[in-house]
Amino acid sequence: MKKLLLVSTMTALTMTSIVLAPNAQASDIAQSVCEYVAADDKKRMRSFLKTNKLKIRNIFDGIQCNGQNLLEFAATSGSVKTGSLMISKLPKKTVSANLALIQNGSQPLIDAANKRVSS
Repeated sequence: MKKLLLVSTMTALTMTSIVLAPNAQASDIAQSVCEYVAADDKKRMRSFLKTNKLKIRNIFDGIQCNGQNLLEFAATSGSVKTGSLMISKLPKKTVSANLALIQNGSQPLIDAANKRVSS
């Protein structure tokens, strides 16, 4: 009887923890990534992406910050560290497609993008 009670309790606890596990909402993820890019906080951005098992190349097309894609937003915000991180992680094709959009940004970011496209 005790074994049956113990097994049923363990099963109930396991099922409850699975059902009640918090799921990250897409809008929360987008908002956090935009905040990290605006603050140019590369360390926290990398940590956030790793914690949520995300890759920049997978989320790049789906996130817009102030109506701009992540790379353009980094350029207009002057976020060199996070912008350089994104440039290094994105495919060359994506960087070259967005090269014209970041021309108004900071020079180190433009140089990093040109180097990535030409390599």
